Amino acid sequence: MLRPSPLLPVPGVSASAAAAPPGRAAIMRMFHGDVFLGEVDVFSIKPGPEGALPFPSNEIRISHLSPASERCPPLAILQTIAPFSVRCKLQARPLPPHPSLHRLYITCFNEYKSAVVVVGDEELHLVAMPSKVEKIPCFWCCSVRVGLYAASVGMLNLRCLAIVFDLDETLIVANTMRSFESRIEMLSRRMDIEDDPVRVAGMSAEIKRYIEDRELLKEFIDTDTVTDNGRIVGTQKEEVQPMPGVQERLVRPVIRLPERNAILTRINPEIRDTSVFVKLRPAWEDLRSYLTAKGRKRFEVYVCTMAERDYALEIWRLLDPEANLISLNNLSDRVVCVKAGSKKSLQHVFRDGGCHPKMAMVIDDRLQVWDEKDQHRVHVVPAYAPYYAPQAEMANAVPVLCVARNVACNVRGGFFREFDENLLKKVFELLYENELLDLPYAPDVGDYLVCEDPNFPQSNKDPAPIPEGMSGAEVEKRLNGRAYQADQKQISSSIRPPDDARVPIRGTLGSSNVQPNGGSMAIVPSLFVTVLQEIGRLCNSKVEFRSTVSTSKITQFSVEVLFSNEKIGNGIGKTRDEAQVQAAEKALQNLQSNYLSYVAPIAGVLNKDTSKSSRNGNGFLEDDLDSDGDTAMQEPSGSKSEQKDHSNVDRLPSVLSLIRELCLEDQHVVFRDQVRNPGSATNEEYHFQVELAGQILGNGIGVNKDFAKLQAAEDALRFLKTTTDPQIKKHLRPIRCSS
Repeated sequence: MLRPSPLLPVPGVSASAAAAPPGRAAIMRMFHGDVFLGEVDVFSIKPGPEGALPFPSNEIRISHLSPASERCPPLAILQTIAPFSVRCKLQARPLPPHPSLHRLYITCFNEYKSAVVVVGDEELHLVAMPSKVEKIPCFWCCSVRVGLYAASVGMLNLRCLAIVFDLDETLIVANTMRSFESRIEMLSRRMDIEDDPVRVAGMSAEIKRYIEDRELLKEFIDTDTVTDNGRIVGTQKEEVQPMPGVQERLVRPVIRLPERNAILTRINPEIRDTSVFVKLRPAWEDLRSYLTAKGRKRFEVYVCTMAERDYALEIWRLLDPEANLISLNNLSDRVVCVKAGSKKSLQHVFRDGGCHPKMAMVIDDRLQVWDEKDQHRVHVVPAYAPYYAPQAEMANAVPVLCVARNVACNVRGGFFREFDENLLKKVFELLYENELLDLPYAPDVGDYLVCEDPNFPQSNKDPAPIPEGMSGAEVEKRLNGRAYQADQKQISSSIRPPDDARVPIRGTLGSSNVQPNGGSMAIVPSLFVTVLQEIGRLCNSKVEFRSTVSTSKITQFSVEVLFSNEKIGNGIGKTRDEAQVQAAEKALQNLQSNYLSYVAPIAGVLNKDTSKSSRNGNGFLEDDLDSDGDTAMQEPSGSKSEQKDHSNVDRLPSVLSLIRELCLEDQHVVFRDQVRNPGSATNEEYHFQVELAGQILGNGIGVNKDFAKLQAAEDALRFLKTTTDPQIKKHLRPIRCSS
């Protein structure tokens, strides 16, 4: 993409026509190291204390130049990782001439570099900007955390994001002898008080599976071998490659059983009680292959777990034996262990400045263990339950980790379409004289996660299965060499910490059918539900399933489907899933007959050739950055609410349509889900604000998300109709502004 030459006047614009600076604040001397470059005028862009100049001692001392960028100008990178962080503007003084400063400017402009001033834990990046004024080096000064820019340059040039994996019950389920015994004892006690023969049969089959794997683990502990279908399998001595700075050579006994999708290992080779039986989630190899296909790095990989560190490192070694996803040099920093009961956060994962949270997505089986500000970036998968529902994973039309792969593919595609088609394009058009509000919207991974709301009440008749993996405390005791001499007489309840509680699942497999299968319950996704969610994604419309249960003697479930807050289908059944499938089928019939023609002007149906959305044999989507574009009015992911009164919220589509009609086609009006103040269950508040080009248009507060969003939208609409602010009016259609 062409951009103005740095020291040539813009055609048709004279120097005298250039916009005046916002007010001279100071004259400062600029140095590169100890080399004097010249004097510059420094202009604050904000009034009052916020406009204080960031340079200490009233001088600008450049420590180094940033890494060169191949195709992303520095301002595009900075706007992505530190939006609207421009602190001040710098302009070379015309006299006397400063050839050194001129050379610095030309180098930065042509090589996509910035001049970096380090102040404490902050980097001030001087970005060379084209100007309307001839032959005057000009810079914008942007602030960012130390190290973050250098890490982001390579990722954005390679079109690479970050992906953070949880381990237990997301990618694997692991058990020791103690955890096996705990679960067998717990299920046996539940069987003693259970009257339903179907459930008794299910628990009996589950116990049988636990016992079978426990016997394999016991044999491994006693003899370093296992007997699998009459075949004796011995251990392989696998050397653990030392991390930088670690000299100790470590060799672990390992048995891999690919037919069972299982591995037996010993966390501490000297202590047999640290032996672990690990079940790998199906389709992990497919997901791993996508992340490393053809040597092309699509994601930088991280791990965040509540497990003990040595255990976490060994589990990841089993998942990534050739260190293709995380190199040995990065392993220590990228496997992050969080204390049980604490919140996980992307800020903690990227504490070394390796990535910005806006450029990262998370794969986890629980949402509430994550800090609230990161939850909209989490793709929640169903907890892996190989003992409770062994056929569930393969019974799905697309395995859970294949769905996660598709989600990651879509997120990456949407993020970089927004980056290329909106942010990058507009950054190339910016001049030194532009204002802060002229900067474009910066994409966020959370904008592209497809979510639905399967927030159905749990049936008291069918309690959730017991947790199938170990707790962090148990692993830690084993690794410290404790033999449980006294503890072995007691059975642990293996209850999760409060922050590890189960939460409603977000993701394309969140809604599922539950059918009997050999005494257990197999989770089978509904094709109707999946198709309906895909239509909602293409139409940029929210699909919601809302469920109620009758209080009569005969339990019946009622489910209704809302599409852009409009009811389009309902279903009734003996189970929640039967009612959901019926509702989804009726909703699809209604959409086929007349709904698309009605919703198109409101929801902004994308003109897309669906024949291009190809799939390959394993259910994976093609990794094509030219498909599945982003749309305006994208609401934040992860904010769900139950609403009982639809009368007011029904106005929301009309208000959104009016806002779109007021704005230019290429302008993105964004809803921001603000701080949520949890009080009592009845007094919880939702806060929304509407932004255009970084400026707030309206605010809304309500007892649920939709009412808060409606209030914010109406406030924004009133503001747009009456505003005289030229910075806002330039983003509006002239015909609307004149009326």
